[in-house]
Amino acid sequence: MVHTTNPAKSPSSPARHAAGGHAPQAWITRLEQPLQHGQTGPLAGLRFAVKDNIDVRGLPTTAGCAAFAYTATQHATVVRRLLEAGACLVGKTNLDQFACGLNGTRSPYGAVPNAFDPAYVSGGSSSGSAYVVATGQVDFSLGTDTAGSGRVPAGLNNIVGLKPTKGLISAQGVVAAAQSVDCVSIFTRDVALAARVLQVAMGPDAQDPYSRELVPTTRALPPVFRFGVPSALQFHGDELAEAAFADAVARLQALGGKPVQIDFEPLAQAAELLYDSALVAERYAAIRRFFDAHENEVIEPVRSILARGRDYSAADLCDAQTRLRALGQQAAPLWQTMDVLLVPTAPTHYTVAAMQAEPVVLNRHLGAYTNFVNLLDYAALAVPSAIRPDGLPFGITLIGPCASDWALADLGQRYHLATELTQGATGDALAEPQPIAGLRADPVVQVAVVGAHLSGMPLNSQLRERGARLLRTAETAAHYRFYALPGTVPPKPGLLRVPDGTGAPIALEIWEMPTAHYGSFVALIPAPLGIGTLELADGSRVQGFVCEALATQGAQDITGFGGWRAYIASLQS
Repeated sequence: MVHTTNPAKSPSSPARHAAGGHAPQAWITRLEQPLQHGQTGPLAGLRFAVKDNIDVRGLPTTAGCAAFAYTATQHATVVRRLLEAGACLVGKTNLDQFACGLNGTRSPYGAVPNAFDPAYVSGGSSSGSAYVVATGQVDFSLGTDTAGSGRVPAGLNNIVGLKPTKGLISAQGVVAAAQSVDCVSIFTRDVALAARVLQVAMGPDAQDPYSRELVPTTRALPPVFRFGVPSALQFHGDELAEAAFADAVARLQALGGKPVQIDFEPLAQAAELLYDSALVAERYAAIRRFFDAHENEVIEPVRSILARGRDYSAADLCDAQTRLRALGQQAAPLWQTMDVLLVPTAPTHYTVAAMQAEPVVLNRHLGAYTNFVNLLDYAALAVPSAIRPDGLPFGITLIGPCASDWALADLGQRYHLATELTQGATGDALAEPQPIAGLRADPVVQVAVVGAHLSGMPLNSQLRERGARLLRTAETAAHYRFYALPGTVPPKPGLLRVPDGTGAPIALEIWEMPTAHYGSFVALIPAPLGIGTLELADGSRVQGFVCEALATQGAQDITGFGGWRAYIASLQS
């Protein structure tokens, strides 16, 4: 059985909540029996929803407009691929009408509220898709993204929004908004799942005129990477958002990033072209036949935006396209100074009431850091960053060049885990990090450190600069003596293997480092230190720091402290 929501009496209807606490207007069609093609596959057991501008065979596609609705005769390519991978479809979600908006209030089926505070907008146009993921009703969902519709709702609801490179996922069976820049997007509560869904969903499709044969890069960003930060940012007076972004910059630095200020002006000018030039004609063209015959069935301000597309000539469109290419050329050198661009996903939050009072101006504010991305053929990943003191989420977006999707996912997962946030609005803890689907795993080596390379010690940066990560703390077997080596700068210890019964366990840390960077690390180690094989208390063995026996003669024996931290603490006390 299919349950279909009727349009509200007006698009400004207040947010409603069902007895279970969820807003029913997030859904347009809900299946009583989920649609499933099989019990096996890489997505088996996962539940998903799709935005109601994406076709599902036998179900109505409304694009948020009842007069436009038709019953799909076949699945959109992306839906078919997900079902074949074992996922089960539970329904279709609400949206800003014809995917025209970034706020979630432009629907005759009702305004979709924010998952954290129903007085605030959810973001759009993929409002329902974001809401049902944030509230835990599905594992993942599909949205669409032309100007940020797959990112803004993610940022406002504390979830992940993966906006793939254009043409990576087929848009066959998707009601176009602006077909040359449309993308099918993915919402999840963690990055690894978004990458898994992308790996299944992607692939060329001859039925989509804008599909491309693309192979995203399989290499992660280097351990030390450069991230661009716009030199001038606008938060529209939202000091909490501004502070949260400053924290995000610091967090990305802690992950190995080096901030680089960039001139945002070419990107901002490209963003303005989307609605303030003849490019808007593509939105009108997408539904021209319906719009010309049923213009009064389209709600405001969507109607006025689409109608503007009639006002431009073919020559105007050529001028706008040339201007966009010129701005792309101006922006291209920025990628010689940065590996990834960091921006706020949305500069602020707005209440539903405020958005409905100023629907065009405030909507434009929400797209300041999203509108340019598809126009300039970039990939992007919206990642949760913080819960602000007022209880509302703040998110960041990582933007990379065309086909950088896997590298963005790898960095995005590291960033998301560093926030220590919970999943969406569910309160569930984030899962342990998972390998990013599609990313080539570099070989790694484990190395044990006992002194100046320990976390927080002077030489720990030599590990982190090479992409190393701390695995665990441990102790050596009781076969070692520990010495404070005189005259070393910074102070360093020496670990020496001794006959059984004459040593003691010594505290250490075990780090994992990409093999490609291990040689440069070892080259930094001065005599009398070196790398050897250490025996641990559990009987296992690992490479780690050892010392030449001759250097310990006359050195202070600090074995009794049990480790370098305890010895250093004794000096300070």
